[in-house]
Parts: sequence; C-alpha cells; structure tokens
Amino acid sequence: MAQIELIMPKMGESVAEATITNWLKQEGETIELDEAVVEIATDKVDSEVPSTGEGVLIKKLFNEGDVVQVGQAIAIIGSAGETATSSSTPSEKPKEVVVNQSVSTPISTESTSVSVVEKIAKTSASGKFYSPLVRSIAEKEGISVAELEQIEGSGNEGRVTKTDILNYIPTKGNKATTIPIAIGSTEVQQVNGTPKQVSSSPEKTAAPTQQKAVALMEGDEIEEMDRMRKIIAHHMVESKHTSPHVTSYVEADVTNIVLWRNKVKNEFEKKENEKITFTPIFIEAIVKAIKDFPMVNISVDGDNIIKRKHINIGMATALPSGNLIVPIIKDADRLNLVGLTKAVNDLANRARNNKLNPDDIAGGTYTITNVGSFGNVMGTPIISQPQVAIMAVGAIQKKPAVIETPTGDVIAIRHKMFLSHAYDHRVVDGALGGMFVRRVADYLEQFDINRAF
Repeated sequence: MAQIELIMPKMGESVAEATITNWLKQEGETIELDEAVVEIATDKVDSEVPSTGEGVLIKKLFNEGDVVQVGQAIAIIGSAGETATSSSTPSEKPKEVVVNQSVSTPISTESTSVSVVEKIAKTSASGKFYSPLVRSIAEKEGISVAELEQIEGSGNEGRVTKTDILNYIPTKGNKATTIPIAIGSTEVQQVNGTPKQVSSSPEKTAAPTQQKAVALMEGDEIEEMDRMRKIIAHHMVESKHTSPHVTSYVEADVTNIVLWRNKVKNEFEKKENEKITFTPIFIEAIVKAIKDFPMVNISVDGDNIIKRKHINIGMATALPSGNLIVPIIKDADRLNLVGLTKAVNDLANRARNNKLNPDDIAGGTYTITNVGSFGNVMGTPIISQPQVAIMAVGAIQKKPAVIETPTGDVIAIRHKMFLSHAYDHRVVDGALGGMFVRRVADYLEQFDINRAF
C-alpha cells in the first residue's frame, strides 16, 4: 500500500504549533482509520490526532516533548515490513553555540572574554513555551533566557515567534545589558558598546523580585507542577501584574429563577434533550448588561482601548485533574436560552473529556466563573487577560428577606446569591464596574417566572 504521512492538523486560528505529549501507538502497531495515534497539547488544550488511513505505524518522526509546526508530518503509516520513504524529518535539536562577549571596565582598558553557553529549555521557569526554531535562534545569537522572557510575543497566548525574535535582534545591542561582574560596589554595564559604571544600590538597580527558596521540613514531598498548572500560574501572576483589580459585590434575589427552573426542567430536558442549569440564565443576564454597558467588553493595548464588536463569554470550568480551563461561547448575544444551554453543556462536557480544540478557548471578551458550585458564597476572581472584567456567581441560599407589599412589609424566605464583579481599574472605574454588576442583578431579579423557554 502507498505510505501515508500523518500530518499535524490545523487546530484553530492563530495556532501554529503543538507539543507532542504522548504517543498512543508505537512503531509496528496496527492502526485503524480514525483511531487516535498521538496526544498533542497547545497551551491549555490537550487533544488527540486521529489516523487518516489504516495500516501499520512505520516511523514516528518526532519524540514526546517535541514542538511541531502545523502541516508537518509527524508519522508514517504503511504496510508491515515497509521502510519509511517520506522526505519529512523531525526538527533538528539546536546545537550548543559558544558566544564570546567582550566586556570593558572603567578600571582597565583590557577586554575580558566571557564565554556564555546557555541552553534554552522548551519551557521556562515562568511556564512560557519556546519552539525549537526560537530556541535555536536565541542560542546562536547569544540571547539569554532572561532576555527571551522580556520579549513581547505576538503568538498565541503571548508566545514568542520567529518574527518576534528576529525583530528583537537588531535592537539587542541598543539596550543596556548588565554583565554580572562585581567590581567593588559597582557593576559594569554596556550601553551601545560603551562601558558605564552603575551603582549597585537597590534604589538604582531594582531587579525583578524572585521567590526565595522554601525551606523543607521532615516528611515534605516535592511534586513538580504539570504543564497546565505552570501555564495557569503564569497567567494568574501576569494578570495581577497587568491589571489593578477592583471587586464590587451585589446580592441578588433569584427566587423567580429558582422557581421557574424547578417548574420547567423536566419538560425542558424531554423536549430539548438537554439539562438546564443556572449558568445559561446567568450568561443571558450578563449579555444583556454588556449591551447596556459595552465598555466592560473591551481590551487594553498599551494606551489604546479596543472596543469588541463580538460578545464572547468565557465560562470557567473545573477539570477532573483540578485544573481550570475557560471555553468560550462565541457571539453569545445571538443565542436564545435554549441555544445558550446547549452551548454551555457541550463545552462543559468536552472540557471534562479533553475534547476541546484550540478555537474553543480563544477569543473571549468577558468571563463568568461559578464559585457557587463549590459551595462558596462569593469570590475575588482574577481577570483573564486581555479582558478587563470577570464575574463570579456564588451559591444560591435561602434567606429571610423583607418584602414590600401594598399592605405593608412582610418577611419571607427568598433565594439569594452574591455576584462578585472584578474589573481592571485602568479602564473600568468604580461607577461603571458597580453599575454593571447591579444591572446584571436587576435582570436576574426581573426574570419572568411565566416565560417560555
């Protein structure tokens, strides 16, 4: 039979590469059509690559942990006993390159040769991924990991691309670089090739704060973060560094919603073959409020504000592993309650079964997270960059409340919940942030108990 190249598939807009995490088939094993051959990962999403033909896995072209470009062949499928004839070969691992830098000091006119050999890891300590091509260029050009961390990436989730690093190289020599050679109480800095003596006092040479090593105690166990946890940690810290967070709270009376759902849930499931939860109802209210206050549906790009045309709602979903992922309901304002319910259930089910694709988590403009599902009454959520706001919905609780009636005030048992609205205070002031969450509460409280679904 003719040999078949198994190609790294296109996985969504702006996704150019993926990491091979696990080969499900080994060389020599039989493969059926559409059978999963290998597991891959792009940032948060793990998925499988199915076979486009049947036969025997003749050759794996990449190893686990390798980063592969979309469109590249990753394996050869053919008949038993055949030898792979594909011209596709795995990416070569970058070779070690020795870079000599001449460091001049104000004390001596002689140049000191400093040999720098630094291997760039696929994943940095902060959780950033670097493709083999980017790592190879960095090593050849003598760009350190610290410098790579400072390059603003234009790729998906801020990943540094080939274009980014090539654009950085011409400016590299124009930036002040500090060589860690102590000379008394000073250090040597190269500015445009000219040595400059810099005081080592903390006020003038502030360095990024790094966490101190944690002392271990008897019985402690060390477990390395998995890939997803590293990325989540990086994103959370980055969001806090980027956006000054402010949180406003409102308690909403959702009695009508609880009674309506209890009334229609069996009929809804029978007619639509879907279970209706509170989440699509909350999203419907948020979408209405965004239309009233569109300036929470924005992003910040330097000194510019990007007003989003689409309303794409992210819904934070807990995975069985304990990690968190945020699939996106695209154009949520175009869906009715039935459509929102189907979208919520579909994304939640696929998230729990690792069936999301990269497009499913891209393009969000506002996020909702349900802390009430864990029994929490409120929370202080962290904004998903580059969005500027996120809402946490708490647990629904029965509470005594004062109700105004034509014949006077009465105390009744009502279903209530807290809404926690965290927003980026650079562009969302307290008035806007507070009015928005109040408007969401208004829509929830005004829910028509007699509405049809």
